[in-house]
Amino acid sequence: MRTIARLSAEEFEHCVKELAGLLVDAVDDGASLGFVQPFDHEAAAAWWRAQAPAVAAGSLHVWACRVDGVMAGTVGLLPAAKANARHRAEIVKLMVHRDARGQGLSRALLAVAEQAALESGASLLLLDTETGSTAEHVYLSGGWTRFGVVPGYAASPDGTLSDCSFFYKRLTPSG
Repeated sequence: MRTIARLSAEEFEHCVKELAGLLVDAVDDGASLGFVQPFDHEAAAAWWRAQAPAVAAGSLHVWACRVDGVMAGTVGLLPAAKANARHRAEIVKLMVHRDARGQGLSRALLAVAEQAALESGASLLLLDTETGSTAEHVYLSGGWTRFGVVPGYAASPDGTLSDCSFFYKRLTPSG
C-alpha cells in the first residue's frame, strides 16, 4: 500500500533518519542533489536536520511516500520568499529509493507537490536536474518545459562536472 503525506514539523523531525537513508541511497546511486562523495548517513541526517527550521516555519514543505510502511520517496516544495515572486515555487529534492523505482512514485510525488503549489496560489513551478538523467525524463514526460541547459553546472557525487537542465511548469486549476 502506498501513501503520500506532507510532514508536519514534528513528523519531519521523527523522519530525519529515514530521509537521510533516502538521500544517501540517491547520492550513492549517482544522483546530483548537491552532494559529493564521501557522503554518509551522518552527513545526510545533518543536512535534513538543518532544514527543520524551514519546515517548522512553513517555508519548506516536505512530503514522504511510504510503501507498505517503509519510506520510499520524498519531494520538497520551496515557495518563493520575495514579494514579487509569490506566484512561483521550486520543486526540490525529489528522490525515490532504488528499491522502489519503477512504481510511478516520482510522478505521484510530483503530482502531490504540484497540486499543493496550485492550492497555495502558485502558478509557476521551477526545478533543475542533471541533463540526461532519469529525473529529466520524468519531468519531460510530465509536462515540464526545459528552458535551458548550463554546461558543467554542478558536480556529480563522483566530482565530475555535469550539465544541468532547467525546467518550468505553468499550473492551472484544470491541470
